[in-house]
Amino acid sequence: MAERPDRRPSPSSGKRPGWRRPASPSATPPTSPPDAPQPAPPAPSPGNHRSVIDSAVYRDGRRVASPATLAETFRRLREQPDGMAWIGLHRPTEPELHSLASEFNLHPLSIEDALEAHQRPKLERYGDTLFVVLRAARYLDALEEVDFGELHIFVGPDFLITVRHGAAPDLSAVRRRMEASPELLSLGPEAALYAILDSVVDGYAPVVEGVQNDMDEIETEVFRGDPEVSRRIYELSREMVEFQRATRPLVGMLHGLMAGFAKYGTDEELQRYLRDVADHVTHTSERVDGFRQALTEILTVNATLVSQQQNAEMRALAEAGFEQNEEIKKISSWAAILFAPTLVGTIYGMNFESMPELGWSFGYPLAICLMGMVCVSLYVIFKRRDWL
Repeated sequence: MAERPDRRPSPSSGKRPGWRRPASPSATPPTSPPDAPQPAPPAPSPGNHRSVIDSAVYRDGRRVASPATLAETFRRLREQPDGMAWIGLHRPTEPELHSLASEFNLHPLSIEDALEAHQRPKLERYGDTLFVVLRAARYLDALEEVDFGELHIFVGPDFLITVRHGAAPDLSAVRRRMEASPELLSLGPEAALYAILDSVVDGYAPVVEGVQNDMDEIETEVFRGDPEVSRRIYELSREMVEFQRATRPLVGMLHGLMAGFAKYGTDEELQRYLRDVADHVTHTSERVDGFRQALTEILTVNATLVSQQQNAEMRALAEAGFEQNEEIKKISSWAAILFAPTLVGTIYGMNFESMPELGWSFGYPLAICLMGMVCVSLYVIFKRRDWL
């Protein structure tokens, strides 16, 4: 199949719209301009999954067609010599991706990555097509955990294809913001790519704030002695590892894109836009690195506190055992002291007729004195040994 002509607007064509950076994803996106020829198709209902979430053909930054199928998108794009197709897919099937590969001459390795998902963030160039993998993130307040999504982007001379795996990010908001700025969208697929990058990076900010709140709660629980805090620290540490894997490669990817500004004639405004995104990524990556280090320190402090608590419990048990041992010594000593007169009295109480002292007038006083001497002797012995 012959390569498609380059329909990107030339950076030297004098188009310098002087646009401002779009609002963050948290802001309410503006609606489509009233003069847009074709409205965006409605989103599919949650119970009816569609691979093609939104497909549109643009010319001069304005939507001129909203095809319902990929085949119709291909046909409408051929009818627009200077048009651009923006196709949004969610977990597409293998035949759908192969049809895109056949139409836009996509590399088989990039199609394989998009099918399998679970890829690391990366940026690769196959001829005039750019393949980008991003890891988006969102913070779930109810579960107090971070949910990660995967996004694959194909950028060509006259097309941009997004393949989303997961709930994040919300690309419909990005599309609406871009459609509200046709002078920006008219710069071509690169402008849409940078807008998506900005949306993904801005989506990291609520995650950072949520993680910061979790860490504050964890610090309180650690010094409160909550027994479940170790598990929570471990789970948050694992999430920070995933978050770090999502953000750290982006720094190198964006610097790689900036290195190609001169070679690929990137618009000056887009260059500023990309540098701003790179600054945000660097800041987020530093925050995530700080979170990992702080969690390691918190885990060490928690282990120290747990060890101290265990030592205190062991000391208390030892003291209690010592006190019990002292009581047992006293009881045993008095039992031995009382055992001697009990033994003598028991023998005399057996009422035998032939006993040496029964007929002796000094037998009874002698037995009493003997019992007293034994008791006193035992008392002195136990006292010297600190049993009493």
